[in-house]
Amino acid sequence: MIRQDIRNIAIIAHVDHGKTTLVDAMLKQSHIFRENQKVEERVMDSNPLERERGITILAKNTSVMHDGVKINIVDTPGHADFGGEVERILNMVDGVILVVDSHEGPMPQTKYVLRKALEHHLKPIVVINKMDRPDQRISEVEGEVLDLFIELEADDEQLEFPMIYASARNGVAKYSMDDDNEDLKPLFDTIIKHCPAPEGDENAPLQCIVTTLDSDDYLGKVAIGRITRGTAKQGMPVCITDGEKSRNDHIGSLFVWQGMKRTAATEAKVGDIIAMAGFKDITIGETVADSNQPEALPRIKIDEPTLSMIFGVNKSPFAGQDGDYVTSRHIRARLLKEIETNVALRVENTETADAFKVSGRGELHLSVLIEMMRREGFELEISKPQVIYKEIDGKKCEPIEHLTVEVPQEYMGAVMEGLGPRRADMISMNELAGYMRMEFSVPARGLIGFRNELLTTTRGTGIMYHVFEGYAPYKGDIPGRTRGSLVAFENGTTTAYGLNSVLDRGELFIGAGVEVYEGMIIGENSRDQDMDVNPCKKKHLTNTRASGSDEAIKLPPHRQFTLESALEWINDDELVEVTPVNIRMRKSIISRQERYKTAKQKKK
Repeated sequence: MIRQDIRNIAIIAHVDHGKTTLVDAMLKQSHIFRENQKVEERVMDSNPLERERGITILAKNTSVMHDGVKINIVDTPGHADFGGEVERILNMVDGVILVVDSHEGPMPQTKYVLRKALEHHLKPIVVINKMDRPDQRISEVEGEVLDLFIELEADDEQLEFPMIYASARNGVAKYSMDDDNEDLKPLFDTIIKHCPAPEGDENAPLQCIVTTLDSDDYLGKVAIGRITRGTAKQGMPVCITDGEKSRNDHIGSLFVWQGMKRTAATEAKVGDIIAMAGFKDITIGETVADSNQPEALPRIKIDEPTLSMIFGVNKSPFAGQDGDYVTSRHIRARLLKEIETNVALRVENTETADAFKVSGRGELHLSVLIEMMRREGFELEISKPQVIYKEIDGKKCEPIEHLTVEVPQEYMGAVMEGLGPRRADMISMNELAGYMRMEFSVPARGLIGFRNELLTTTRGTGIMYHVFEGYAPYKGDIPGRTRGSLVAFENGTTTAYGLNSVLDRGELFIGAGVEVYEGMIIGENSRDQDMDVNPCKKKHLTNTRASGSDEAIKLPPHRQFTLESALEWINDDELVEVTPVNIRMRKSIISRQERYKTAKQKKK
């Protein structure tokens, strides 16, 4: 049986190509909101971190009605680090809308998400967005999109994709650039015509794979998935199975989507995307099946993590001053809760009880988790990111990334020179209006710390994107940071006088009037060794001068760090201390004497 009254579609694209803005426009034009209702931009990005960074982190569901057909839309993240979200969601839909920027064309993440969609045999609709950009190059982008489909070995049916031209911000879609319509009707019509309707027998035993977990203050754990067979009813007994183990339960509450809201339903049929609550326990990848005939669907395959960090209890002298959750018990419980919904994450115990090895898909994936924990009141210390090696056919292999860099032409040579020691191999180079776009294949460990270097080299004008490509034989050593740290050797409050005397040694990371402790990093040395300094030194009164008689000392602006830039900057013997209020860097061995002893033992 085919259900013509429903379509399930995902919106996929590279970061910043306009997926979420397009969903906004679709919601507004299907009259989901009241006419007098004030609607924020990027209404789907409800998480504060998403709004702040301007990126989608979590995949979200919504639905719109058009000509009597319900269109379930899933907005997905554009960053490769959140690819685990994309992979799960593709199990819920029959078609995808691929959004491509009219100037940038297909980018690394476009390739990544499209490859996943084609592997799932989904029918694509291509939307060339931002058609009103003054620097649009639509005819070239059309060719680049077709080349990408051919490169990814799309089948004949997938190659016959419809193409729509849109301006998501203005809520306009057209079949051709010459059309004069002023709404998204062409896009809605194309979805209904080209996206396959769900198929399945509504009278057969129930099958529904859980692709997302949500939590609700009243309902507890909420399982979201799509019914692939049968009918789900509120209160019906079910069997939850993963193919090996199974347990009986029942559907306590059943919901479907109407616009942005989950609406209670008594029953839902094959093809519906539903939310179910009332289960004692359920995890992503399990199948909710008929209790009399429990058959599990194949588990969702997620790419393995490529990067790991150690999350530990904060042991600095300032521990417990800012945060509410500071013990290993709190950190462990929070990480275990996270892996229930964040399927691309792995958490392992380490040799010590107060530290955990957390593995993810990239720096951004893990730094977003740290930022969320920090805002919830956790204190942590984080180690330098390490890539995860594998042994394939007896050879040590490492994760390789496909890197795209866009820089003004005058910085091209400097950027290529910087990537050489990082073992990068150039794949292609193209000229875009005043910019050069260069593509490289580079080991993942070669990218740690590169974003800072790129911004410094290009004076803030360089842009980089990277996406996981696969594993390849180990490429050899990569030199680390070439400069040492300036480390405070006593506890106290920094003074302008003390910092001024440190200025000759390198660059400062803090200003005057900041509390510091022994072992805390306060700057970068101009040489390749660490140096212990005293930023708390005061100018004392003597017989010949008053303590404040010299003119006021003016310090230059100090370098400020975000969480990501701090993680990139530290060395193996350093840690990032994260609290709800501060991000500090310190030596893993706080005591100066202990550090000297350890260094001596290493030399022996």
